[in-house]
Amino acid sequence: QVQLVESGGGLVQAGGSRRLSCAASGRTFSRYDMGWFRQAPGHKREFVAESRSSGSTDYADSVKGRFTISRDDAKNTVYLQMNSLKPEDTAVYYCAATRNFLGEYLHWGQGTQVTVSS
Repeated sequence: QVQLVESGGGLVQAGGSRRLSCAASGRTFSRYDMGWFRQAPGHKREFVAESRSSGSTDYADSVKGRFTISRDDAKNTVYLQMNSLKPEDTAVYYCAATRNFLGEYLHWGQGTQVTVSS
């Protein structure tokens, strides 16, 4: 079982920056695909970014050029650097780890709220 703990959420003004962290348990973190998702009120949870164990990354179109996902395997931590934040980025951000053969993430954190004020 992989446990995930997110941190770094809070209130930020539009145009500002915020860095989220997700600490994971487990001895084989470097083998985990790690993802960030978000859910805004009244909306479905959506993909934000992912960092694969292969080293490749992927982003949702809505955050490309503004958000950067990175990982520190020595610290079992994945980060989401969010720049040029917009009010529409307001959501609960969730960290996810490892995927099954269908590509679905198996483990989820409790989420951290990010609120962007205009």
